[in-house]
Amino acid sequence: MSRMVALIPAHNEQDSILETVKAVYNQDRRPDQIVVVSDNSTDETYRRAKSLCFGRPEITVVQTENNTHKKPGALNWAWNTFCQDADLVVTLDADTILPPNAVGDWEQEFLADDTLGGSSSKFTMPGNNFLVRLQRSEFSRWTDTGLRRGWTSVLAGTGCTIRNSVLKAIALRDDRIGPWHYDSQVEDFELTYRIREFGLHCHISPTVRAYTDGMDNLRSLWNQRMKWQVGTVEDLLHIGVNPLTRVDWWQQAAGLGAAFVRFGWVSMTVLALAFHMFHFYPLWLLPTVVFILNDTRQALRIPHRNKIDVLMAMLLLPQEFFAWMRAAWFITAWYEVGYGKLTGRKKDRWALQYQAEASRIN
Repeated sequence: MSRMVALIPAHNEQDSILETVKAVYNQDRRPDQIVVVSDNSTDETYRRAKSLCFGRPEITVVQTENNTHKKPGALNWAWNTFCQDADLVVTLDADTILPPNAVGDWEQEFLADDTLGGSSSKFTMPGNNFLVRLQRSEFSRWTDTGLRRGWTSVLAGTGCTIRNSVLKAIALRDDRIGPWHYDSQVEDFELTYRIREFGLHCHISPTVRAYTDGMDNLRSLWNQRMKWQVGTVEDLLHIGVNPLTRVDWWQQAAGLGAAFVRFGWVSMTVLALAFHMFHFYPLWLLPTVVFILNDTRQALRIPHRNKIDVLMAMLLLPQEFFAWMRAAWFITAWYEVGYGKLTGRKKDRWALQYQAEASRIN
């Protein structure tokens, strides 16, 4: 039996915090301690979470004081305060719902494998919003890829469990005061890399699923993905190319390549039409058919799918819309990072994401 501590950082999550904490408390294997960290919240997050403490000694609710380091600062403070005697540390976003088997299954994974450094959940987004359906399809594909490989380069902060001995080792580095690094805008990617540096592997759990809110409007989705993409590019440039980042660099190259192919195709088509040189050949429809079949096959693997998810894949246009968005944030993120290095100006992507998430439809 391991000592397990769950950390739940929460910034203005009054609408979701109760269900998140209740789901953790009602696990088949309850964590030995559940710590909710209300981080610079200006709403009812702290008070609502605190209401769960009565009669439940396992739940601790605290507030950060003068934390200027966003989620990594909240996690480091809570880890330093509450996790020094833990064997395993569970971290969850404050809008994540875990099914009852999650914590117990995570514990068994670590007990069965001494080389396991971290285990991420298979996360998905409930809801019928058009954008949420596209994200659900995207993360279904991400999950399948990670399970097929047997490893992941990102322990999703949405919901994961990490061996505390490696967190203690990472915290001894000179560039931080805890496991989570303050200069990274994608703290879960940077932390996963450090875990893998110690020779431990990280994977996606085959049995633990987590349910989290998707971005249900374009502004919130754009700011979330720009934060992820800008942060990943910054971290990769800082870390460099090595065997642990080779796949991540390839994904960046593939993403940029796909973006330029799309924009190049549009440019060439416009020029051909302008000079009356455009000729259509039926054979050009073959790639479209292949894309539709592949997207439909993937849609059949989406958890909790319905006929609309499959229909969206068969129509192709929804997936094409999302692909164009992906191309846009790949190019924009690389431009932003390059511009920032030349001028010394850097956007606070944490603040932009918080602002955008506040506008989500509840």
